[in-house]
Amino acid sequence: MQRIHFSAADLARTRLTAGAGPLVETAFAAGLLGRGVQAPYLRWQRQLANRLPLPQARARGGGRCAEANDRAGYALRFGVVTGVPQLPFTARQLNWPPGVDLLDVWRAAVAPYWDNMQAYLEAECEARVRTVMAGGVEQLMTTLHPRITWASPVLEIPGGPDEDVVLGGTGLVVAPSVFLNHRPAQLIHPSDGGDRPTLVVAAPPQPQEAAALWAEPEDTAEALGALVGQTRAAALRVLRGACTTSELADRLGISAAGASQHTAVLRRTGLITSRRIRNSMLHTVTPLGLALLEGRPAIVPAQQTRTRSLSVR
Repeated sequence: MQRIHFSAADLARTRLTAGAGPLVETAFAAGLLGRGVQAPYLRWQRQLANRLPLPQARARGGGRCAEANDRAGYALRFGVVTGVPQLPFTARQLNWPPGVDLLDVWRAAVAPYWDNMQAYLEAECEARVRTVMAGGVEQLMTTLHPRITWASPVLEIPGGPDEDVVLGGTGLVVAPSVFLNHRPAQLIHPSDGGDRPTLVVAAPPQPQEAAALWAEPEDTAEALGALVGQTRAAALRVLRGACTTSELADRLGISAAGASQHTAVLRRTGLITSRRIRNSMLHTVTPLGLALLEGRPAIVPAQQTRTRSLSVR
């Protein structure tokens, strides 16, 4: 059992945030791949089987996995892909499965649902904020999770390492998680020693919430394919998580030259953006592209409508 010791200063400096970020959620999601899951995750797992083959299902001995041994550098690279700065947590803290490239997991298993996840986590955070408003931080501690015990000034978390953690006045960040499933909460420290530790608390969705969380705009896929072409529609879906031209080519099963041509058309029509990073071009979908993927209207600035067209044969 893990025991976190709070001082008065720690309680005063404890704050809430709507999730620990894409890197943490993706690491937890990787731990669920290939395993039996509980009811809230069954639809998510079934949908993964219908997507492009997941490279992370095969153990890797080198390449990008070897590069991932530099956790700080990997976190920065992950931040470039997701557009969200990432703290360099350690692999042990995140239960990082060996032989897994988290960028692959992000693109296939997390990115398609990220907007829904953010809305869900924000609602979770707001509910906990109301708890603090009604009963203070101590009330928050008593309601974090049914298996977590608050015996002031110590928070007891089962299922983790048997240790005592003294915060020493730094306080704590409390963040709910969609994919944390193997324990009620997990304490993680940035590996560079900066900032305060984060207590990630399991917040699995209820059945009615899971239905909305794992919803995909599959009914728009056929119409989108007719509009921009099946290959470019598939490229847009892949680019929800962003990737380079060569990675896009691998995922679509086409040549790098073909991928470059498709991204050029999508970029000209305002559906993706591209930027050069060293010797690669990194592509990601724009708000207009997301709107098309999700089957909802989008407002395009007037000055852009004169130069953008969807006649992308």
